[in-house]
Amino acid sequence: MSRVGKKPVAIPSGVTAKVDGQTIALKGGKGELKFVVPDDVSVSMEDGAVAVAPRSETKRARAMWGMSRAQINNLVRGVTTGFEKKLEITGVGYKAAVAGKNLQLSLGYSHDINYPIPAGVTIVTPKPTEITISGIDKQQVGQVAAEIRSYRGPEPYKGKGVKYAGEFIFRKEGKKK
Repeated sequence: MSRVGKKPVAIPSGVTAKVDGQTIALKGGKGELKFVVPDDVSVSMEDGAVAVAPRSETKRARAMWGMSRAQINNLVRGVTTGFEKKLEITGVGYKAAVAGKNLQLSLGYSHDINYPIPAGVTIVTPKPTEITISGIDKQQVGQVAAEIRSYRGPEPYKGKGVKYAGEFIFRKEGKKK
């Protein structure tokens, strides 16, 4: 049984939730988000909260039950406070800057990398070695952060590259002569 799915998602004041069949739409101060709940799960509004319940006792229905509840909770959090990821750049000459609708990355290659900033995501570079990614969709913010990190992931010998803020990089010793 899902322990996550049992707890209904409370809808705070200032957020409107609308359930239409398998689709739930939330509108808040930051924007509007929708989620289509899988057919294995039923969703309903009860006492100012969204309740999720499985339609059957199959393994897939139980898995979708907890996942759907977590997705709806992320929607509520997204339209109220939003999500944020921070990246740190380490390396001599490595830097980032926002130029119009592109993020320009200098990561030690022979050319700069121009990453187009997708709609719904805000990228800020408070310092040339820091990138802050924010938006209302948790999946989209995480995907953008992962794509930027993939251009030059942190290497284990000197720690150069792009890493998440607070990420531990296991360092290797290197060869001895």
